[in-house]
Amino acid sequence: MDIKISPSILSANYANLGAELAKCSAAQLIHLDVMDGHFVPNISIGPPVIKALNKFCDIPFDVHLMISEPLKYIEAFADAGADIITFHVECDSDVNETINKILECGCRASLSVKPNTPIEAVYPYIDRLSMVLVMTVEPGFGGQSFMADMMPKIEKLRADFPDIDIQVDGGVNAETIKTCAKAGANVFVAGNAVFSSENPSATIETLMRNAKENFRN
Repeated sequence: MDIKISPSILSANYANLGAELAKCSAAQLIHLDVMDGHFVPNISIGPPVIKALNKFCDIPFDVHLMISEPLKYIEAFADAGADIITFHVECDSDVNETINKILECGCRASLSVKPNTPIEAVYPYIDRLSMVLVMTVEPGFGGQSFMADMMPKIEKLRADFPDIDIQVDGGVNAETIKTCAKAGANVFVAGNAVFSSENPSATIETLMRNAKENFRN
């Protein structure tokens, strides 16, 4: 199982995102959080920003849609350069239709669950998903504390579907990544841990090493 680090630009310096992306050359994915101010109480970026960033970066874009009606915007995000599109099982769009649209647009499909949503909510769709994202904070803001009580979700998902990518997002750092990897996660979103460090590239390498040393398949 491949281990992947996905730095979240939500924690980057938005005044110089091109330079911030350049710090992440050691990463396997770039995580882009999209918020609509409705599904979550915050607003972030949209397709034009992602399209602009795509010109500066060859690393695959891991786009996380924290929006109420993702189905309406799948084509726009795919055209902007998304490689993986994650949306929430709790959204207002039809989940099957949204997955179909993502796949039709040539992207990989991923579903996410909020902390209060049981992991079994993604099971009816698992055969068409490349990844499942388990939120280890409430979605909508960076810098929140890691919720270790989400680990049983990861353990169950890994036991039931050993080959799927399992991503964690929220409070991931050099220590908490060990806990996530032991539970069975293999894809890790890290925001503050990367962009607040003096050496983001070295931090990404540390995250990778700690995850590999603790991963339980």
